[in-house]
Amino acid sequence: MTLSRSLFATAAAVALSALSFAPAFAQETATPAPAQAPAGEAAAASAASDQLPEGKVLPDIVLGKEDAPVTMIEYASFTCSHCRDFHNENFAKLKSEYIDTGKVKFIQRDVYFDAVGLWAGVLARCGGDDKYYAVSDMLFEEQQTWLAAKTGDEIAANLRKIGAKAGMTPEQLDACWADKQTVANLVTTFQKNAGDDKIEGTPTFIIAGEKVNNQPWEGLKKVLDDKIAAAGK
Repeated sequence: MTLSRSLFATAAAVALSALSFAPAFAQETATPAPAQAPAGEAAAASAASDQLPEGKVLPDIVLGKEDAPVTMIEYASFTCSHCRDFHNENFAKLKSEYIDTGKVKFIQRDVYFDAVGLWAGVLARCGGDDKYYAVSDMLFEEQQTWLAAKTGDEIAANLRKIGAKAGMTPEQLDACWADKQTVANLVTTFQKNAGDDKIEGTPTFIIAGEKVNNQPWEGLKKVLDDKIAAAGK
């Protein structure tokens, strides 16, 4: 999935639409634009009536050992089919061979192409850092199901099911989706990180400081092995 030229300039508008009832899609999926956001009507309408507060850059959520010799960052969107494919086909191998063995420290950085992707990003963060990767796993694994909905209400219901599996209550989800500061922080974090790294599409990887485009597992594995060898591990 490729970032549009105006994405960074319009990210705040996307965030506001995520809090309103008219999110717009900008991706290759055929899902029509939903009519209603996941948050409760009163909370969402109130949030959308005001401008977002100033956001701050949030710290990365790390998976793996802090002292791993190689850091791998993935820029990913929860509504990106190629990101889903990487997760479903390759992430388990990455985790067992590199992350769990202490060779690689992994960081996922969310990219928001559309309001629905931002809804999912808020959901992933709603249970706290400890649940982020577990919820992220479910969002990618079940993407074809929850994103296949034809209305905002249906997408909201699907996302609520994922939240419930992660132990979140409906009230907790409503509060997270209606939290303008959280939305502002997520959008600011996305803009700053993706802008600094000159990200043009998803998934894109930064491995030991080198930008690496999406490719078959054997190619990524070679890059990882070379970087680990260069680190003397």
